[in-house]
Amino acid sequence: MLKLVYHPDELLREQSAPVDTINGDIAAFARDMVDSMHAERGIGLAAVQVGHLLRMFVTDVTGDEARVFINPEITAFSDRQNSIEEGCLSIPGMYSDVKRSEACEVSAWDEHGRHFSLEADGMLARVIMHELDHLNGVLFFDHLRAGRRRRLLDRYEKSRQKDA
Repeated sequence: MLKLVYHPDELLREQSAPVDTINGDIAAFARDMVDSMHAERGIGLAAVQVGHLLRMFVTDVTGDEARVFINPEITAFSDRQNSIEEGCLSIPGMYSDVKRSEACEVSAWDEHGRHFSLEADGMLARVIMHELDHLNGVLFFDHLRAGRRRRLLDRYEKSRQKDA
């Protein structure tokens, strides 16, 4: 299993670099990411969350199959938005409602080097937007108002001190 990177590690604030070549090493890394995501009981995992500044993430949302997104770009967002509770494997135990578009269209490559476009809605769209944020150094609590963000981070710090 790959080792997770936890907030406040500065790596999580870095911009991830495009994957230049999709080869067997990248495919194996993608499989390891899916395995690690499942082991942590997550539904999405970005490469940066396991210490690699690469523009790729994996998802596995109920009702869908496990997917690999390499060099993803969101090409459209729906106008409708909703607020749903989000959490993050890199910020364990912390959850908050985050407002995002209800649907999006994404363009990416899979682990076999095949290009695809996908129209996603519901939880899959939310996970795609959340994981793409990771590739840009954005964490889910960055979408919160300042007071709510501070309370969440204070709780997180207290839980980390208690576990130390």
